Amino acid sequence: MAAKTPNASTQQHLDIEDIRDDLVILKNGNAVAILQTTAVNFDLLSEREQDAMIFAYAALLNSLTYPIQIVVRSKRMDISSYLKLLAGAQNQAVNESLANMIGLYTKFIHDLVSKNQVLDKRFYVVIPYANTSLSQALTLPSLVKKDKPVPDKWHTLEKAKVNLGPKIDHLTKQIARIGVKTRLLRTEELVEFFYDLYNPEVSREQKAALNTTEYTTPIVEPALQPTQAEGSESTGEAPQ
Repeated sequence: MAAKTPNASTQQHLDIEDIRDDLVILKNGNAVAILQTTAVNFDLLSEREQDAMIFAYAALLNSLTYPIQIVVRSKRMDISSYLKLLAGAQNQAVNESLANMIGLYTKFIHDLVSKNQVLDKRFYVVIPYANTSLSQALTLPSLVKKDKPVPDKWHTLEKAKVNLGPKIDHLTKQIARIGVKTRLLRTEELVEFFYDLYNPEVSREQKAALNTTEYTTPIVEPALQPTQAEGSESTGEAPQ
């Protein structure tokens, strides 16, 4: 009799415990908030504006008393919705000349994207909350004790809110001095962000379930498809 294969979920291999109240709660008892920022073309600025931006960025770094992470993500743009919009405008054109111009423009955009890889760059600032401070982590009991209990996620969430609130306000003001706008990613945006991060191909056609009660099922696309072992018999039953 063949041994029963245990059921496993992809969530067991992720560091994320939950996404709630605009925060990402990690399994180790920590949490993070993510800010999305705009971009500035530094080369187009005058020398005085460049110096002012450099000094403002240096002031931001000198004001930090906690670690942050700057993430630059390059993503291939999906213009299918834009092409559909152009097709609809072409069908509704009032005269044939305008319809032909829209058709030529659509062909130009399609050829441009097919021959060149058009990327969309987005910038994020990750602000972490650590359940254990550096001084606590370096104490002898913390180093000797191996199995440290992980705090309840609700306890982590409340402490993270109190800890990250002033940090978010501080970073928002400091980044604004550089001439860059920021906004905090909300819960639904965080779910979509990580779904898109783990499923880059699938997310182009299928969006994530933005209701947080629905993402307890596996949503990570496997890198390798499972293969059936030789000599094993298929029961024909549907997976549970």
